[in-house]
Amino acid sequence: MDTRQLEYLVAVADELNFTRAAARVFAAQSTVSAGIRSLETELGATLFERDAHGVRLTEAGRSVLPEARGAIEAVERMRELTDEHGPLRGTVRVGIFTNLTTVDLPGIMGEFHRRHPYVDLRLGPSPSGSTGLVEDVRQGRLDIAFHGLPDAVPDLVTRPLVDSPFLVVLPEGHRLAGRSSVALADLADEAWVDSRAGFGNRVTLDRAFQALGLSRRVPTELADLGEIPRFVAAGLGVAALPELTIIPAAGTVLRPLSRPVDWRLSAIARKRPGRAAEALLDLLTERIGSS
Repeated sequence: MDTRQLEYLVAVADELNFTRAAARVFAAQSTVSAGIRSLETELGATLFERDAHGVRLTEAGRSVLPEARGAIEAVERMRELTDEHGPLRGTVRVGIFTNLTTVDLPGIMGEFHRRHPYVDLRLGPSPSGSTGLVEDVRQGRLDIAFHGLPDAVPDLVTRPLVDSPFLVVLPEGHRLAGRSSVALADLADEAWVDSRAGFGNRVTLDRAFQALGLSRRVPTELADLGEIPRFVAAGLGVAALPELTIIPAAGTVLRPLSRPVDWRLSAIARKRPGRAAEALLDLLTERIGSS
């Protein structure tokens, strides 16, 4: 058994597709398949079920996957310990939000690359928002992720970055558009456009309604926060979004809440995240936290 076989196991488990897993580990699909078969032979257990419907982890595969992740991380830490004063190397996998309009994420990542040119970056969002990103970090699929849920994540390292107030997004001509501020209670009976369940901004807003003893109806859900104002402009409902995520759209007006509600953006990582991930956490705190 070698670490490359374990990397194949983790990649296939994450992707549930041998072609995508092979691309991720920069190997031929036949090499990944052979590595998995060899590992299954050595362990005396089938790790994946393969049929016309796709690839699935077996019970044995689910059992050994956390150990495989831990072994890979241990090897990475050993390499870091023997090269403590050398340049940072490796790969940092980062879960991001795509609609942080006031955060210069490309600029931050460009600065990180200039500081640490031997570290590769893999960035991407989650269709489940903060909830999915937290689970991806917890399961070792990501090293660092943005996090916008109101609850603390005690088993992970958390770096608070910035607080952003919610602004109400109304269509022009709405009955409340002429007000200087809007109360959530005045919007309880409206149709809403919002992100999908599990996104941190939606969880935060739902709790604000619950604290008032109110509920709301969300007939239109989107995975892309940046598109929400355009759907409001089209007459599908009202919205409220953290200010730093809003991409203004023609045909809408923005108003503050009369009773402010804040959304906190944080970065999360596993305990003992590694030198490269720690360096990126520090840079995110430095650049976003002071902005």
